[in-house]
Amino acid sequence: MEKTFRIAPSILSANFAELGQEITDVITSGADIVHFDVMDNHYVPNLTIGPLVCEAIRPVTDAIIDVHLMIEPVDRIIPDFAKAGANIITFHPEASNHIDRSLSMVRDLGCKSGLVFNPATSLDYLDHVMDKIDMVLLMSVNPGFGGQKFIPETLNKLRLARKKIDQYMEKTGREIWLEVDGGVNADNITEIAQAGADTFVAGSAVFGAANDNDPNKYDSIIGSLRASLAKA
Repeated sequence: MEKTFRIAPSILSANFAELGQEITDVITSGADIVHFDVMDNHYVPNLTIGPLVCEAIRPVTDAIIDVHLMIEPVDRIIPDFAKAGANIITFHPEASNHIDRSLSMVRDLGCKSGLVFNPATSLDYLDHVMDKIDMVLLMSVNPGFGGQKFIPETLNKLRLARKKIDQYMEKTGREIWLEVDGGVNADNITEIAQAGADTFVAGSAVFGAANDNDPNKYDSIIGSLRASLAKA
């Protein structure tokens, strides 16, 4: 069976003065998902965007909006993002006192749910909640800032996660996506895909590399990521 690869540009690296147009352009150029990074200056040392921005961009695109919550606690804000138009909501297990309950809340509100693992966080959290998970997101940098370098150990962790997901899929027939976020670019995306990822967050590699004077500025960037993925 041919693998399906999904590219999810992180709007954290986009031009916020032109956010609606940036999203339209990158999806038109062949990206699949809008990755939406939410930081609270508490769980991570940075402050970004909230539900109002999600609500504002929802009418701009039919693409999946993948909301990554880097906030603590998560339960208070999950309903706001569900109402604002998120399709997928992921959070860090350390940021929830009751992981099963938080995952159930996301699903009860009509969204797909997932857990996010920092570089040194064990995948053991998955073992008792796989039935409530639609996406596993592995951070390949320490969360909080864009533009960081990919941590090579993530490749080993991806292989472990892929094995867990494949075993679960064999038993249940239910698909779970495996996403990676941090330092992904055209030079390393082939190796990352070979390790087991199927969904790729790229921020500065997409938005930071574009020529603003080119109306089709994202075509070549998304194209180069796709070309590298074709080798996997």
